[in-house]
Amino acid sequence: QVQLVESGGGLVQAGGSLRLPCAASGSIFRINNMAWYRQAPGKERELVARINSGGSGTYPDSVKGRFTISRDNAKNTVALQMNSLKPEDTAVYYCNVQGLRTDLTSFRSWGQGTQVTVSS
Repeated sequence: QVQLVESGGGLVQAGGSLRLPCAASGSIFRINNMAWYRQAPGKERELVARINSGGSGTYPDSVKGRFTISRDNAKNTVALQMNSLKPEDTAVYYCNVQGLRTDLTSFRSWGQGTQVTVSS
């Protein structure tokens, strides 16, 4: 019932920037948590940014100061702004949204993933 569409991935040189937008659609009553994860080949999926209902972002040390997450509650969208990209940031990035459907059942949806490749 709830779908996520993400985009903005691509190839960029080290030091460059990318913006990853994600739009949620469907029978949504309320969105609680929004986040971005990434997964590199052979590694576990890791959280890179999350944002609460009040708009406050949380980041691990690996991306702190370089990545910024934002949300637009009226449009049910979340975006990840990535600056000063490093080769270590190369991964498939996934949008994640948790909340309630219009029938008040819980949902946790993932985007299809978008590839980010940072060349050295």
